[in-house]
Amino acid sequence: MNTTQPTSTNATAPAVADADEGSAEAWVARLDSPECTARERAEFERWLDASADNVTAYVEAERVHQAAAQLAGDEMLQAAARIAWRQSGRESARSRWWVPTTMVASLLVATVVGVGWLRSPAPADTVRYVTQVGEQRSLRLADGTQVMLDTDSMILARFDGERREVEVDRGRVQFQVAADPARPFSVKAGTGTIRDIGTTFQVSKNGSEVNVGLIEGAVMISNGLAQAGSALRPGQQLSYDHSGRMTPPEPLDLSVAQSWPGGDLVFKNRRLDALLTEMNRYSATKLRLADPNLGKITVSGVFHIGDQAALLEALEQGWSLKAERATDDEIVLHRNPG
Repeated sequence: MNTTQPTSTNATAPAVADADEGSAEAWVARLDSPECTARERAEFERWLDASADNVTAYVEAERVHQAAAQLAGDEMLQAAARIAWRQSGRESARSRWWVPTTMVASLLVATVVGVGWLRSPAPADTVRYVTQVGEQRSLRLADGTQVMLDTDSMILARFDGERREVEVDRGRVQFQVAADPARPFSVKAGTGTIRDIGTTFQVSKNGSEVNVGLIEGAVMISNGLAQAGSALRPGQQLSYDHSGRMTPPEPLDLSVAQSWPGGDLVFKNRRLDALLTEMNRYSATKLRLADPNLGKITVSGVFHIGDQAALLEALEQGWSLKAERATDDEIVLHRNPG
């Protein structure tokens, strides 16, 4: 395996048009290094743009990296790595570990730097941010990253001297990431990890379902499971579930994605049941359909978040529906017979 890193701190790596395993793994290692410079990150973006194969090679190397990181705390793996290191010696360790005698050896070397991955990082302070139902919150993280939390959302931010990591526990979040070449920024949601490359993106987590949408810049999404990861370009989105299986990138409606951080919901020929599900996220009073078949009605419009009265008025006037309050926390929509 080629373990030569792509650059030093005083020079940039040459642009590589042809992807290969060594260069992709070297980029993973370099981007995780606290010595990685802004110039090197720019060179990395040019390397990605040079070939679609480069993107594929990189996300696969990142996936393997994530898999090894998840196993780093396993005592048996640590012991096996220490034994292999002592027996092989520093000069021959790399070549011997390529022999598939143990899963531990092959996995750790594929991740780039052997037992270095087993060192636990210094503990990082964890800060929790939460919004209640109907609440949106704009905040600035310690590094200057701008975050918009949608209704009923929670994130955990863990920053230290080497990296910045945010975990999306639930809800929907938009990140506008501050530049910090010395500390990579990543977001964990479910089984996946989103690596930022100077970007604005959104992450939505509902149970085990995760959606990632890219507004600008570039992100890499990877997981520690069997499937390789994927890269997004502006105006693209993808989803994955608890199994880690990802959908192919598909178009993201930027006008819709950019509306909710401003307090509006944009619907373009959306089913009524989907619209109500979205509006119900912002209120303790839930809107229900008396007849499930009404959910097939398609609706277009811009509705302010939490303004149920305006939505109900529009549905009554434009779609011949009638709203009746059933309980203190439920309003039922019927077809207006008149």
